[in-house]
Amino acid sequence: MSKRLLATASIGALAALLLTVPALAALQPGAKAPVFTAEASLAGEEFTFSLDQALARGPVVLYFYPAAFTHGCDVEAHTFATHKAQFTAAGATIIGVSADSIQRLNRFSSDPDYCAGKFPVASDPGGRIAADYGLEMIPPQKGVVDVNGNTVEHGFIPRTTFVLDGSGEIVAVFSTSADKLTPVQHVTKSLAIVEKMQAEKSGK
Repeated sequence: MSKRLLATASIGALAALLLTVPALAALQPGAKAPVFTAEASLAGEEFTFSLDQALARGPVVLYFYPAAFTHGCDVEAHTFATHKAQFTAAGATIIGVSADSIQRLNRFSSDPDYCAGKFPVASDPGGRIAADYGLEMIPPQKGVVDVNGNTVEHGFIPRTTFVLDGSGEIVAVFSTSADKLTPVQHVTKSLAIVEKMQAEKSGK
C-alpha cells in the first residue's frame, strides 16, 4: 500500500473514532471563555497568541481540531483561509488550536494548501487549553499517519468550534461528534454567526 493510501486509510479510521466520541461537558453559550496564551504560528512565524488581546479587537472564532495534515483538518484550514477576508470584514479573529507541535504548525500555517498564512494556529500539546473548554483529548492512536506519510504521535482534540463575542462570552458552540457538522460547515456556520453579530452591532 502506498504512503498516500496508507495515510488515507489511517486518517479514515481516526475520523471514525472522532465521530464516536460522545459530546463531553464542553462549555456552553453564555459561559465566559477561559482566556489563555499559547505558542502559535502565523505564516510559519512563531509568536505568543493572547486570547485577551484578540478579544480586545472583537469577536473570536476559536476552533479546536485533531491534527494538522489530516484530511478533515486540512479542508477546514483551507476553508477558513479562503473565507478569511469575510471574517475580517465581520471584525472577527480566527484561531485554530490542536495538540500539534509548533514545528508542525509552522509548516501547516504557511502551506498555501492549508492555512496559507491567513490566520494563526496554536499548539496545545498537553490539552490544557482544550480541558479548560471542557474538551477531553483522545490519546495517541497507533498507526495514524498524516497525508505526508509521517506518524502522528500526539493526542487528538475533538473538532469543536466556539464563537466568542468581544466581551469573551461564548455565543455558540458546535462539534462534529454532537452536531454532525462537516469541517466546511464549521467554517460556514461560524462565519454566519459573526456576520449576524456584525449586522446587529451596526443596526442593519
